[in-house]
Amino acid sequence: MHHRAPDAPSTVVELLDDALAHRVAPWVRELGMRLLDAGDAGVTLALPLSERLVHAGGALCGQALMAAADTAMALAVLQRVGSYKPMSTVQLQTNFVRALAADSGEARVVACVLRMGRSLVYGEVRIVDAKGQLVAHATTTYMML
Repeated sequence: MHHRAPDAPSTVVELLDDALAHRVAPWVRELGMRLLDAGDAGVTLALPLSERLVHAGGALCGQALMAAADTAMALAVLQRVGSYKPMSTVQLQTNFVRALAADSGEARVVACVLRMGRSLVYGEVRIVDAKGQLVAHATTTYMML
């Protein structure tokens, strides 16, 4: 019989919330992302916009968008696996479609696993603004270690 450790997350939502709170790098936690949804279609995170994440042109910087995309995809893989497993980003191809102004409130980061192999996982991430307009689109490859 397999027993869960007393402090181990018992649901997928708890697992993903725990990952955001304790497993990502401290500077990623500072982005303030929060889990909005975790279901069959993947994982959706909210990325609050702040002046700290804006470049000189007044728009959310690409580095923040890529960090959000990478984090959301890692959570989508974690959701699919159902427990903590070592993984590494092998590829993150990001296309920036439109600028997102700092006063836009928050972005939604939607990540889904397209194919889960034994060692490689392929995924897609869409980042949209409050109106649902595409801001950035990313494809990813992760290696399960």
